[in-house]
Amino acid sequence: MKLNPAKNTGLRFTDEGQGEPIILLYGLFGSVKNFNPLIQHLRQSHRVIVPIFPFYEMGFCVDIFTLTRFLQEVTEELGLDHFHLLGNSMGGHIALLFTLKYPEKVKSLTLSGSSGLYEHGMGDTYPRRRDYDYIKTKTEMTFYNPEVATKELVDEIYATVNSRKAIQIVSLAKSTIRHNVEKELSSINTPCCLIWGRQDTITPPEVAESFHRLLPKAELYWIDECGHVPMLERPEHFNPLLDEFLSKATR
Repeated sequence: MKLNPAKNTGLRFTDEGQGEPIILLYGLFGSVKNFNPLIQHLRQSHRVIVPIFPFYEMGFCVDIFTLTRFLQEVTEELGLDHFHLLGNSMGGHIALLFTLKYPEKVKSLTLSGSSGLYEHGMGDTYPRRRDYDYIKTKTEMTFYNPEVATKELVDEIYATVNSRKAIQIVSLAKSTIRHNVEKELSSINTPCCLIWGRQDTITPPEVAESFHRLLPKAELYWIDECGHVPMLERPEHFNPLLDEFLSKATR
């Protein structure tokens, strides 16, 4: 996978495949790696773009809205004016804010384990951040199958929360909790697909049901034996559901 810096602005993103563009947005502890199986699948039929969020380059002022503006900058840099948008966890929250502000740009919206209503994360502080076993346990709780939380993944998260980046993480976590979008969802008329892990403990099933009730054009699909990141944990179920939705949204 090639990382593409924009020519004039220094924005970073991955850009693969051809066809209708779809932008994938990962969450606070995520990365492009969360989408590897999905990218390999979608690149056969779509142009797949993953913005690399500058979580830690923006200083202490970073919040959910600065990242939404960053997404807009990426779309302008790439000359995209109509595209599909998919977000997991905090990426879903950003996708919702972007769709609220630029509804004419978003052809379809897919949310999976999205924040924006309420969630149970690692918390907005890290009192035990130097406790490796604690971070390992919290990471494993992201998935139904704890083996998906590889040592590489746990090591990455442990290193992040024990670095100077922890301040930005706390800022972003508080930002997602503060900025609830419940009252705004009824104005989103974009076709929306909700694909949720039935055993998601971070944004549990009642969150998906609330999104389904509040979004006028939402379809809700469940994946059993699956946690907070279905496209990584159960791609064999996630990908066909997304394909079906995108085929309808493209007609």
